[in-house]
Amino acid sequence: MLNKNMIEDIVKRALQEDIGTGDITTLSTVKKDVEITGNFLAKENGILCGLEVIKAVFWALDESITFISAYRDGSVLENGTVFAKVKGNAHAILSAERVALNLLQRMCGIATYTRILSDQIQGYKTKIIDTRKTIPGLRVLDKYAVRVGGGYNHRYNLSDGVLIKDNHITAAGSITEAVNSARMMIPHTLKIEVEVQNSHEVKEALEVGADIIMLDNMNTAQMKEAVDFIAGRALVEASGNMDRKSLLEVAQTGVDFISLGALTHSVKALDISLKF
Repeated sequence: MLNKNMIEDIVKRALQEDIGTGDITTLSTVKKDVEITGNFLAKENGILCGLEVIKAVFWALDESITFISAYRDGSVLENGTVFAKVKGNAHAILSAERVALNLLQRMCGIATYTRILSDQIQGYKTKIIDTRKTIPGLRVLDKYAVRVGGGYNHRYNLSDGVLIKDNHITAAGSITEAVNSARMMIPHTLKIEVEVQNSHEVKEALEVGADIIMLDNMNTAQMKEAVDFIAGRALVEASGNMDRKSLLEVAQTGVDFISLGALTHSVKALDISLKF
């Protein structure tokens, strides 16, 4: 579930950015007491995500606005589906329209793309997971949308766990040095993940006791070899341009996770409109 306070904070900042000192077009063309009804229309197939967020956008400007939907997050939308209605003061609805659509379209786009990729590996143990490649300030929404689409979340932020990447290894001196140093500092409840790029680094990460080994930019033959060598002694994550690979072939190597920055960093928004 989404945290109400976090949603309200995101909505407040987004409305301040979009409205500025006032919606001059609406103020100058529409009378204050006019009421309107708007229909949210899906203009392509996809997964619905973000109903509570768009409701919060309208209520931030006018709590008397009525928002109705027989759908819920995770519902499958078909092109042409009217999935929600909003009714109330025209000034508030028109001023909130773009922010509501921006957030809704992005969340639906993430959920839809995640569902497409998750369906490709259905039946395998491998999980689709996201990354921290999110829009600054919108991470909580991005990661929620991934879950709605059937995916799973990696770290929410840098304090969630240790992920030792190539730059950390270079700065620390070696995988062994980095892992041993981290283990002396962190509590036992945190896991250590190490990014590796070849079989030598896989062996070193395993020997030093990494909990998770990330196979970075390996081909499927290399992934299979690494998974067989690790043999369940650590969890295995495949990463690096995964959206350009056959995810089914990656899942067939036996990896536990496939992480994709493309779920959130460059996803296509779902085409949705609000018609009065």
